Amino acid sequence: MHPKDISIIDYTYHLPDEKIAKYPLAERDCSKLLVFKNGTIETSVYKNLASFLPENTTLVFNNTKVVEARLLFEKSTGSVIEIFCLEPDERYSDITTAMLQKETVYWKCLVGGAKKWKEEFLHKQILYHENAITIQARIAEKRNDYFLIELSWNNADLSFAEILHAAGVIPLPPYLNRTAEEKDKSTYQTIYAKHDGSVAAPTAGLHFTDNLLADLSKKNIHPLYVTLHVGAGTFKPVKAATMHEHEMHAEFIDVTKAAIEQLIQAETIVATGTTSLRTIESLYWMGVKLRWKAKGKRQKEDDGSVMTVDREEKEEGGRWKVEVLKLEDIVIQQWDAYELPQDVDKQTALQALLNWMDLNNLDRIICKTQIIIAPGYTLKIADGLITNFHQPQSTLLLLIAAIVGNEWKTIYNYALANEFRFLSYGDGSLLWK
Repeated sequence: MHPKDISIIDYTYHLPDEKIAKYPLAERDCSKLLVFKNGTIETSVYKNLASFLPENTTLVFNNTKVVEARLLFEKSTGSVIEIFCLEPDERYSDITTAMLQKETVYWKCLVGGAKKWKEEFLHKQILYHENAITIQARIAEKRNDYFLIELSWNNADLSFAEILHAAGVIPLPPYLNRTAEEKDKSTYQTIYAKHDGSVAAPTAGLHFTDNLLADLSKKNIHPLYVTLHVGAGTFKPVKAATMHEHEMHAEFIDVTKAAIEQLIQAETIVATGTTSLRTIESLYWMGVKLRWKAKGKRQKEDDGSVMTVDREEKEEGGRWKVEVLKLEDIVIQQWDAYELPQDVDKQTALQALLNWMDLNNLDRIICKTQIIIAPGYTLKIADGLITNFHQPQSTLLLLIAAIVGNEWKTIYNYALANEFRFLSYGDGSLLWK
Protein backbone atom coordinates (compact mmCIF):
# COMPACT_ATOMS: atom_id res chain seq x y z
CA MET A 1 0.00 0.00 0.00
CA HIS A 2 1.24 3.49 -0.86
CA PRO A 3 1.17 5.76 2.21
CA LYS A 4 -1.22 8.03 0.31
CA ASP A 5 -3.88 5.36 0.83
CA ILE A 6 -3.43 5.05 4.58
CA SER A 7 -6.58 5.67 6.59
CA ILE A 8 -5.72 7.68 9.69
CA ILE A 9 -8.55 6.06 11.65
CA ASP A 10 -6.41 2.90 11.74
CA TYR A 11 -3.85 4.76 13.85
CA THR A 12 -5.85 5.71 16.88
CA TYR A 13 -5.95 4.64 20.52
CA HIS A 14 -7.66 5.89 23.66
CA LEU A 15 -5.48 8.38 25.54
CA PRO A 16 -7.02 9.38 28.89
CA ASP A 17 -6.21 12.91 30.01
CA GLU A 18 -4.63 11.59 33.22
CA LYS A 19 -1.97 9.83 31.11
CA ILE A 20 -0.78 13.15 29.65
CA ALA A 21 2.13 14.60 31.62
CA LYS A 22 1.32 18.22 32.44
CA TYR A 23 4.77 18.87 33.94
CA PRO A 24 8.18 17.20 33.56
CA LEU A 25 9.90 15.22 36.28
CA ALA A 26 12.27 17.18 38.52
CA GLU A 27 15.16 15.03 37.28
CA ARG A 28 15.00 14.72 33.52
CA ASP A 29 16.90 11.46 33.19
CA CYS A 30 14.68 9.69 35.73
CA SER A 31 11.93 9.47 33.11
CA LYS A 32 10.92 5.94 32.18
CA LEU A 33 12.37 4.43 29.02
CA LEU A 34 10.61 1.70 27.05
CA VAL A 35 13.08 -0.28 24.92
CA PHE A 36 11.69 -2.20 21.93
CA LYS A 37 13.99 -4.55 20.03
CA ASN A 38 13.32 -7.72 18.02
CA GLY A 39 9.72 -7.85 19.16
CA THR A 40 10.46 -7.63 22.89
CA ILE A 41 9.79 -4.82 25.36
CA GLU A 42 11.95 -3.86 28.32
CA THR A 43 11.38 -1.08 30.87
CA SER A 44 14.18 1.09 32.22
CA VAL A 45 14.98 4.77 32.81
CA TYR A 46 16.91 7.27 30.72
CA LYS A 47 19.84 7.20 33.15
CA ASN A 48 20.53 3.70 31.82
CA LEU A 49 20.34 4.60 28.14
CA ALA A 50 24.04 3.88 27.51
CA SER A 51 23.51 0.22 28.39
CA PHE A 52 21.06 -0.15 25.48
CA LEU A 53 23.31 1.40 22.82
CA PRO A 54 26.31 -0.35 21.24
CA GLU A 55 29.72 1.29 21.40
CA ASN A 56 30.46 3.76 18.58
CA THR A 57 26.79 4.62 18.18
CA THR A 58 26.21 8.06 16.68
CA LEU A 59 23.39 9.79 18.53
CA VAL A 60 21.76 12.53 16.46
CA PHE A 61 20.38 15.54 18.36
CA ASN A 62 18.28 18.46 17.13
CA ASN A 63 19.79 21.59 18.66
CA THR A 64 17.00 23.97 17.76
CA LYS A 65 15.88 26.40 20.45
CA VAL A 66 12.26 27.15 21.32
CA VAL A 67 11.46 30.85 21.03
CA GLU A 68 8.86 32.71 23.06
CA ALA A 69 6.60 32.85 20.01
CA ARG A 70 3.39 34.09 21.66
CA LEU A 71 3.07 37.87 21.88
CA LEU A 72 0.16 39.19 23.97
CA PHE A 73 -1.16 42.69 23.24
CA GLU A 74 -3.58 44.14 25.80
CA LYS A 75 -6.01 46.76 24.51
CA SER A 76 -7.27 49.71 26.52
CA THR A 77 -10.55 47.84 26.99
CA GLY A 78 -8.65 45.06 28.79
CA SER A 79 -9.18 42.50 26.05
CA VAL A 80 -6.11 40.60 24.85
CA ILE A 81 -5.07 39.83 21.30
CA GLU A 82 -2.55 37.01 20.92
CA ILE A 83 -0.12 36.88 18.01
CA PHE A 84 1.43 33.44 17.60
CA CYS A 85 4.54 33.71 15.41
CA LEU A 86 4.66 30.60 13.22
CA GLU A 87 7.46 31.16 10.71
CA PRO A 88 9.09 34.00 8.76
CA ASP A 89 7.77 35.36 5.49
CA GLU A 90 9.32 34.05 2.25
CA ARG A 91 11.28 37.27 1.82
CA TYR A 92 13.84 35.79 4.25
CA SER A 93 15.99 32.89 3.09
CA ASP A 94 15.84 31.06 6.42
CA ILE A 95 14.75 31.41 10.04
CA THR A 96 18.14 32.55 11.32
CA THR A 97 18.20 35.48 8.88
CA ALA A 98 14.68 36.46 9.93
CA MET A 99 15.50 36.18 13.64
CA LEU A 100 18.42 38.58 13.20
CA GLN A 101 16.30 41.33 11.60
CA LYS A 102 16.46 44.72 13.31
CA GLU A 103 13.59 47.20 13.83
CA THR A 104 11.09 45.46 11.47
CA VAL A 105 10.23 41.91 10.50
CA TYR A 106 7.40 40.16 8.63
CA TRP A 107 6.10 36.94 10.15
CA LYS A 108 3.37 34.40 9.40
CA CYS A 109 1.12 34.32 12.45
CA LEU A 110 -2.05 33.03 13.96
CA VAL A 111 -4.09 35.72 15.69
CA GLY A 112 -6.28 35.00 18.68
CA GLY A 113 -9.06 37.59 19.01
CA ALA A 114 -8.60 38.88 15.46
CA LYS A 115 -12.17 40.20 15.36
CA LYS A 116 -11.27 42.60 18.18
CA TRP A 117 -8.39 44.05 16.16
CA LYS A 118 -10.01 47.22 14.80
CA GLU A 119 -7.18 49.76 14.81
CA GLU A 120 -4.23 49.68 12.38
CA PHE A 121 -1.55 49.14 15.03
CA LEU A 122 -1.36 47.24 18.29
CA HIS A 123 1.18 48.46 20.84
CA LYS A 124 3.06 46.71 23.60
CA GLN A 125 5.47 48.32 26.10
CA ILE A 126 8.31 46.31 27.65
CA LEU A 127 11.44 46.99 29.65
CA TYR A 128 14.67 45.60 28.24
CA HIS A 129 17.71 46.12 30.47
CA GLU A 130 15.89 49.09 32.02
CA ASN A 131 15.20 50.61 28.59
CA ALA A 132 11.59 51.19 27.51
CA ILE A 133 10.80 49.49 24.22
CA THR A 134 7.59 49.87 22.20
CA ILE A 135 6.55 46.97 19.97
CA GLN A 136 4.03 47.56 17.21
CA ALA A 137 2.02 45.01 15.23
CA ARG A 138 0.19 45.62 11.95
CA ILE A 139 -1.72 43.23 9.70
CA ALA A 140 0.16 43.37 6.41
CA GLU A 141 -2.02 40.77 4.69
CA LYS A 142 -4.76 38.25 5.48
CA ARG A 143 -4.04 34.89 3.87
CA ASN A 144 -5.96 31.61 3.82
CA ASP A 145 -4.57 29.96 6.96
CA TYR A 146 -2.72 32.79 8.67
CA PHE A 147 -2.04 36.51 8.89
CA LEU A 148 1.14 38.13 7.61
CA ILE A 149 2.07 40.49 10.46
CA GLU A 150 4.53 43.36 10.32
CA LEU A 151 6.23 43.66 13.71
CA SER A 152 8.39 46.68 14.52
CA TRP A 153 10.20 48.06 17.56
CA ASN A 154 11.94 51.31 18.38
CA ASN A 155 15.45 50.04 19.13
CA ALA A 156 17.82 49.52 16.20
CA ASP A 157 20.24 47.47 18.31
CA LEU A 158 17.81 44.64 19.12
CA SER A 159 17.16 41.65 16.88
CA PHE A 160 13.75 40.04 16.57
CA ALA A 161 15.05 37.06 18.54
CA GLU A 162 15.92 39.36 21.43
CA ILE A 163 12.49 40.98 21.23
CA LEU A 164 10.79 37.59 21.48
CA HIS A 165 12.97 36.54 24.42
CA ALA A 166 12.08 39.75 26.23
CA ALA A 167 8.40 40.09 25.35
CA GLY A 168 7.08 36.70 24.35
CA VAL A 169 5.63 33.65 26.08
CA ILE A 170 6.72 30.03 25.55
CA PRO A 171 4.15 28.31 23.29
CA LEU A 172 3.27 25.17 25.22
CA PRO A 173 1.48 22.43 23.25
CA PRO A 174 -2.31 22.94 23.29
CA TYR A 175 -2.95 19.48 24.73
CA LEU A 176 -1.36 20.47 28.06
CA ASN A 177 -4.40 22.67 28.68
CA ARG A 178 -2.57 25.09 30.92
CA THR A 179 -0.87 28.46 30.68
CA ALA A 180 2.88 28.69 30.40
CA GLU A 181 4.77 29.32 33.62
CA GLU A 182 8.16 30.92 34.18
CA LYS A 183 9.85 27.55 34.74
CA ASP A 184 8.66 26.33 31.32
CA LYS A 185 11.27 28.63 29.78
CA SER A 186 13.91 26.18 30.98
CA THR A 187 12.03 22.89 31.28
CA TYR A 188 10.56 23.13 27.75
CA GLN A 189 14.06 23.41 26.30
CA THR A 190 16.81 20.86 25.75
CA ILE A 191 20.09 21.48 27.56
CA TYR A 192 21.88 21.63 24.19
CA ALA A 193 19.44 24.05 22.50
CA LYS A 194 21.42 26.53 20.44
CA HIS A 195 19.64 28.03 17.40
CA ASP A 196 16.49 30.15 17.83
CA GLY A 197 13.59 29.15 15.63
CA SER A 198 11.20 26.49 17.00
CA VAL A 199 7.68 26.96 18.32
CA ALA A 200 7.75 23.48 19.87
CA ALA A 201 10.52 21.59 21.62
CA PRO A 202 12.15 18.47 20.14
CA THR A 203 10.78 16.69 23.18
CA ALA A 204 12.79 13.45 22.98
CA GLY A 205 15.79 15.55 23.95
CA LEU A 206 14.18 16.90 27.12
CA HIS A 207 15.28 13.74 28.98
CA PHE A 208 19.00 14.37 28.52
CA THR A 209 21.21 15.80 31.28
CA ASP A 210 24.89 16.62 31.47
CA ASN A 211 25.44 13.46 33.51
CA LEU A 212 23.67 11.31 30.93
CA LEU A 213 25.69 12.83 28.09
CA ALA A 214 28.87 12.15 30.08
CA ASP A 215 27.86 8.50 30.58
CA LEU A 216 27.23 8.14 26.86
CA SER A 217 30.61 9.65 26.08
CA LYS A 218 32.34 7.14 28.37
CA LYS A 219 30.93 4.37 26.19
CA ASN A 220 32.26 6.06 23.05
CA ILE A 221 28.79 7.12 21.92
CA HIS A 222 29.20 10.17 19.73
CA PRO A 223 26.81 13.14 19.54
CA LEU A 224 25.97 14.64 16.15
CA TYR A 225 24.02 17.91 16.02
CA VAL A 226 21.60 18.93 13.29
CA THR A 227 18.92 21.61 13.30
CA LEU A 228 15.26 21.34 12.39
CA HIS A 229 13.14 24.27 13.50
CA VAL A 230 9.91 22.71 14.72
CA GLY A 231 6.81 24.44 13.40
CA ALA A 232 3.27 24.51 14.75
CA GLY A 233 2.42 22.07 11.97
CA THR A 234 3.78 19.30 14.16
CA PHE A 235 0.48 19.58 16.10
CA LYS A 236 -1.63 19.78 12.93
CA PRO A 237 -4.33 17.12 13.17
CA VAL A 238 -4.95 14.79 10.27
CA LYS A 239 -8.54 15.60 9.33
CA ALA A 240 -8.55 13.87 5.95
CA ALA A 241 -9.86 10.33 5.61
CA THR A 242 -6.70 9.25 3.80
CA MET A 243 -3.18 10.68 3.86
CA HIS A 244 -3.44 11.57 0.16
CA GLU A 245 -5.61 14.51 1.19
CA HIS A 246 -3.39 15.65 4.07
CA GLU A 247 -0.71 18.26 3.40
CA MET A 248 2.39 17.53 5.46
CA HIS A 249 3.89 20.58 7.16
CA ALA A 250 7.26 21.84 5.91
CA GLU A 251 10.05 22.79 8.31
CA PHE A 252 13.50 24.37 8.00
CA ILE A 253 16.56 22.15 8.38
CA ASP A 254 20.14 23.34 8.80
CA VAL A 255 22.91 20.73 8.54
CA THR A 256 26.66 21.23 8.21
CA LYS A 257 28.94 19.47 5.76
CA ALA A 258 30.85 18.03 8.72
CA ALA A 259 27.66 16.44 10.09
CA ILE A 260 26.98 14.74 6.74
CA GLU A 261 30.54 13.42 6.67
CA GLN A 262 30.02 12.05 10.18
CA LEU A 263 26.84 10.27 9.06
CA ILE A 264 28.74 8.56 6.24
CA GLN A 265 31.31 7.18 8.68
CA ALA A 266 28.87 6.21 11.43
CA GLU A 267 28.46 2.53 12.30
CA THR A 268 25.13 2.69 14.17
CA ILE A 269 22.90 5.75 14.00
CA VAL A 270 20.11 6.54 16.47
CA ALA A 271 18.01 9.67 16.03
CA THR A 272 16.94 11.51 19.17
CA GLY A 273 13.44 12.58 18.25
CA THR A 274 11.27 12.53 15.18
CA THR A 275 12.68 15.88 14.03
CA SER A 276 16.25 14.55 14.02
CA LEU A 277 15.01 11.51 12.12
CA ARG A 278 13.19 13.59 9.51
CA THR A 279 16.31 15.70 9.07
CA ILE A 280 18.80 12.91 8.39
CA GLU A 281 16.37 10.92 6.25
CA SER A 282 15.75 14.08 4.20
CA LEU A 283 19.50 14.39 3.56
CA TYR A 284 19.51 10.90 2.07
CA TRP A 285 16.67 11.72 -0.31
CA MET A 286 18.32 14.99 -1.34
CA GLY A 287 21.32 12.95 -2.46
CA VAL A 288 19.06 10.49 -4.32
CA LYS A 289 17.21 13.37 -5.98
CA LEU A 290 20.52 14.89 -7.11
CA ARG A 291 21.59 11.68 -8.82
CA TRP A 292 18.16 11.12 -10.32
CA LYS A 293 17.91 14.60 -11.78
CA ALA A 294 21.52 14.55 -12.95
CA LYS A 295 20.77 11.49 -15.04
CA GLY A 296 18.05 13.40 -16.84
CA LYS A 297 15.16 11.44 -15.36
CA ARG A 298 11.76 12.82 -16.22
CA GLN A 299 9.72 14.16 -13.34
CA LYS A 300 5.94 14.11 -13.39
CA GLU A 301 4.56 17.33 -11.96
CA ASP A 302 1.39 17.64 -9.84
CA ASP A 303 -0.50 19.15 -12.77
CA GLY A 304 0.24 16.12 -14.93
CA SER A 305 2.90 17.79 -17.06
CA VAL A 306 6.35 16.30 -17.41
CA MET A 307 9.56 18.22 -16.81
CA THR A 308 12.91 17.14 -18.23
CA VAL A 309 15.73 18.44 -16.08
CA ASP A 310 18.67 20.01 -17.90
CA ARG A 311 21.99 18.75 -16.62
CA GLU A 312 25.69 18.58 -17.27
CA GLU A 313 27.81 15.71 -15.96
CA LYS A 314 31.59 15.56 -15.79
CA GLU A 315 33.93 12.85 -14.62
CA GLU A 316 36.79 14.03 -12.47
CA GLY A 317 38.80 11.74 -10.21
CA GLY A 318 36.03 9.15 -10.33
CA ARG A 319 33.41 11.61 -9.03
CA TRP A 320 30.46 12.81 -11.04
CA LYS A 321 29.50 16.47 -10.88
CA VAL A 322 26.18 18.23 -11.22
CA GLU A 323 26.63 21.82 -12.26
CA VAL A 324 23.17 23.18 -12.94
CA LEU A 325 21.00 21.95 -10.06
CA LYS A 326 19.98 24.51 -7.45
CA LEU A 327 18.98 23.93 -3.84
CA GLU A 328 15.30 24.38 -4.68
CA ASP A 329 15.62 21.51 -7.20
CA ILE A 330 16.43 18.99 -4.49
CA VAL A 331 14.19 20.09 -1.62
CA ILE A 332 12.20 17.07 -0.44
CA GLN A 333 8.47 17.21 -1.08
CA GLN A 334 5.82 15.18 0.73
CA TRP A 335 5.85 12.02 -1.41
CA ASP A 336 9.40 12.11 -2.81
CA ALA A 337 10.61 9.33 -0.51
CA TYR A 338 8.14 6.91 -2.12
CA GLU A 339 8.52 7.96 -5.73
CA LEU A 340 12.28 8.44 -6.14
CA PRO A 341 14.60 5.46 -6.84
CA GLN A 342 14.69 3.11 -3.84
CA ASP A 343 17.96 1.27 -4.47
CA VAL A 344 20.63 3.86 -3.57
CA ASP A 345 22.82 3.06 -0.56
CA LYS A 346 23.47 5.52 2.25
CA GLN A 347 27.08 6.29 1.36
CA THR A 348 26.32 6.92 -2.31
CA ALA A 349 23.41 9.26 -1.58
CA LEU A 350 25.21 11.28 1.08
CA GLN A 351 28.41 11.48 -0.96
CA ALA A 352 26.41 12.82 -3.90
CA LEU A 353 25.13 15.58 -1.61
CA LEU A 354 28.66 16.36 -0.41
CA ASN A 355 29.95 16.53 -3.99
CA TRP A 356 27.21 18.98 -4.91
CA MET A 357 27.99 21.09 -1.84
CA ASP A 358 31.65 21.19 -2.89
CA LEU A 359 30.68 22.37 -6.37
CA ASN A 360 28.57 25.15 -4.89
CA ASN A 361 31.06 26.10 -2.14
CA LEU A 362 28.51 25.32 0.59
CA ASP A 363 29.49 24.35 4.11
CA ARG A 364 25.88 23.78 5.20
CA ILE A 365 22.47 22.90 3.80
CA ILE A 366 19.67 25.28 4.81
CA CYS A 367 16.27 24.54 3.30
CA LYS A 368 12.81 23.18 4.02
CA THR A 369 11.72 19.56 4.04
CA GLN A 370 8.21 18.20 3.74
CA ILE A 371 9.12 14.53 4.12
CA ILE A 372 6.44 12.28 5.55
CA ILE A 373 7.54 9.03 7.16
CA ALA A 374 4.68 6.55 7.30
CA PRO A 375 4.06 2.80 7.00
CA GLY A 376 5.61 1.71 3.71
CA TYR A 377 8.77 3.70 4.44
CA THR A 378 12.11 2.01 5.15
CA LEU A 379 14.68 3.92 7.20
CA LYS A 380 17.68 4.79 5.05
CA ILE A 381 20.02 6.44 7.57
CA ALA A 382 18.82 5.69 11.10
CA ASP A 383 18.96 2.31 12.82
CA GLY A 384 16.82 3.37 15.75
CA LEU A 385 14.82 6.20 17.28
CA ILE A 386 14.51 7.71 20.75
CA THR A 387 11.11 9.35 21.05
CA ASN A 388 8.21 10.22 23.35
CA PHE A 389 4.69 8.80 23.05
CA HIS A 390 2.59 10.64 20.51
CA GLN A 391 -1.00 11.67 19.97
CA PRO A 392 -3.56 9.37 18.36
CA GLN A 393 -4.19 9.92 14.62
CA SER A 394 -1.06 12.03 14.18
CA THR A 395 1.66 11.97 11.55
CA LEU A 396 4.12 11.26 14.37
CA LEU A 397 2.28 8.05 15.21
CA LEU A 398 2.48 7.10 11.52
CA LEU A 399 6.25 7.60 11.77
CA ILE A 400 6.41 5.21 14.72
CA ALA A 401 4.40 2.62 12.76
CA ALA A 402 6.83 2.97 9.84
CA ILE A 403 9.64 1.79 12.15
CA VAL A 404 7.96 -0.95 14.19
CA GLY A 405 4.96 -1.88 12.02
CA ASN A 406 1.76 -2.98 13.75
CA GLU A 407 3.79 -3.55 16.92
CA TRP A 408 3.08 0.12 17.66
CA LYS A 409 -0.22 -1.04 19.16
CA THR A 410 1.55 -3.48 21.48
CA ILE A 411 4.06 -0.82 22.51
CA TYR A 412 1.43 1.82 23.25
CA ASN A 413 -0.86 -0.59 25.07
CA TYR A 414 2.09 -1.67 27.21
CA ALA A 415 2.97 1.96 28.00
CA LEU A 416 -0.63 2.76 28.94
CA ALA A 417 -0.89 -0.30 31.17
CA ASN A 418 2.44 0.33 32.90
CA GLU A 419 1.99 3.94 33.96
CA PHE A 420 4.14 5.61 31.33
CA ARG A 421 3.55 9.34 30.99
CA PHE A 422 2.55 10.54 27.51
CA LEU A 423 3.30 13.43 25.12
CA SER A 424 5.76 16.33 25.40
CA TYR A 425 6.61 16.25 29.12
CA GLY A 426 6.16 12.49 29.39
CA ASP A 427 8.35 9.41 29.25
CA GLY A 428 9.94 7.94 26.15
CA SER A 429 11.12 4.96 24.19
CA LEU A 430 14.06 3.55 22.28
CA LEU A 431 12.77 1.80 19.16
CA TRP A 432 15.03 -0.31 16.94
CA LYS A 433 14.01 -0.91 13.35
